[in-house]
Amino acid sequence: MDNLLRIKNGEAVKRSAIPCVPFNRFAEVMADFVSNNGFVVQFFAFVDGEKNRLLAVVRNKDLYVLGTEVGEEFRSLTMACSEKFHMFEREIAEQYGITPLNHPWLKMVRYHENYRKVPDVFGNNYREEIPGNYPYFQIEGEAIHEVAVGPVHAGIIEPGHFRFQCAGEEVFSLEIQLGYQHRGVENLLTQVPLKRLPVICEGIAGDTSIGHALCCCQALESLAGLSVDPGARLVRSIALELERIANHIGDLGALSGDVAFNPPAAYFGRIRGEFLNLLQVLSGNRFGKSLVLPGGVSKTMNVEQVKIIEDKLKELEPEIRHVCDLLFTAHTVQARFEHTGTVARQMAEDLGLVGYCGRASGIEYDARVSFPTEAYEPLPANRNEMVNGDVYSRAMVRREEIFHAIYLIRTFLNRSGERSAKTTMHELSLEPDAFVVTVNEGWRGELSHCLLTDGNGRIVRYKVKDPSFHNWTGLAMALRNQEISDFPLCNKSFNLSYCGFDL
Repeated sequence: MDNLLRIKNGEAVKRSAIPCVPFNRFAEVMADFVSNNGFVVQFFAFVDGEKNRLLAVVRNKDLYVLGTEVGEEFRSLTMACSEKFHMFEREIAEQYGITPLNHPWLKMVRYHENYRKVPDVFGNNYREEIPGNYPYFQIEGEAIHEVAVGPVHAGIIEPGHFRFQCAGEEVFSLEIQLGYQHRGVENLLTQVPLKRLPVICEGIAGDTSIGHALCCCQALESLAGLSVDPGARLVRSIALELERIANHIGDLGALSGDVAFNPPAAYFGRIRGEFLNLLQVLSGNRFGKSLVLPGGVSKTMNVEQVKIIEDKLKELEPEIRHVCDLLFTAHTVQARFEHTGTVARQMAEDLGLVGYCGRASGIEYDARVSFPTEAYEPLPANRNEMVNGDVYSRAMVRREEIFHAIYLIRTFLNRSGERSAKTTMHELSLEPDAFVVTVNEGWRGELSHCLLTDGNGRIVRYKVKDPSFHNWTGLAMALRNQEISDFPLCNKSFNLSYCGFDL
């Protein structure tokens, strides 16, 4: 691990302590690390004075950070060592106009001007409008036809464009274009008062309010030297698990609907609402908004709330088991789920898939176990039995995680004597010239926020990574050699975030 600085999750370190090595050495270290079962958590650019710098946060059993300085271009790590850098390098090119040379498929990610306002590889010259059309991958041949879906869809969902290259019903290639939801979140987070940061972060992806707010608040707490009492950590952990359960149950219902099995779709839809209501009991909002604050939580958990959650879990758990049995034992469902949309383990590792998408392909990584925060440290991991990488495995992983999350919540409730005090937001003073990265297991997988401060303690770079950033490419791979009619089912089995990706 030469040159790499080992860090702890949520630990503030001085920026001067982060090694900054020549790019050739940086590339060597990254190549060696990812080739030995290492994964990329964050890889991004920022401007330090007049210099362009790259910073990589990587993980195996520990977290590490390493930096380098580059000019207007650098040798693509995607070509040199791993597909795990693919999306990160495209983002760097778009955000800062720094070109990763020989990148295999260098396209814009969110279709916006670069932050430095310099001419870039995409043809942005700031005298004309940004070009709106970029080439799609195409397969030539008389039998090949192209199918375009979106960005406007038939359902009430967010916009995204899917371009299929097909021969008859068989999909040879799927290319996914996003960016329609781009709001400039990362820049905004460096420009507003600190008290606004949790509010903005919990809106990054509406179904991951707790997860993103938690990453944000943990980073601010580290930089401001705030302590969080054990009771508040329990409340945060319970909220994160309720968010996980509500989303997994909702998606199992949607998967049921995609194969026209309406009874479990209806049951799961009703049960999802029950868990959203439990979040409202805990926080006053069905999506948990405004609950997590720097230093703790906005509402305490009293005896009555504990009793409501305990009773509802006791009522709902057997119902969930019954509906899951109804779904997973149906032969018609098995016929549609099994061997559909398969992502083999090697492909999942090459792409760096996270969360249930990675675990369904045999990657055991769970940030709650590897880098525990809040009240998770002494608790056991969930063990996934189905790891074939298909729709069936992704659905089964969700089923297993629902019951594991219920177990975790009950464990937390048994410790509810650890009372928390209601947190009042005060003016925060952040450590100057510091760096912190936070990692949590959101319901989709690994969430990470990374903050850099200047000599005055002002945030100069705020980097957000939603698990969907890793996993959209996995969906594209899942459709190869599949029938195009299986796309809705594959898409829902991943259920990735458009706005969480677009930022």
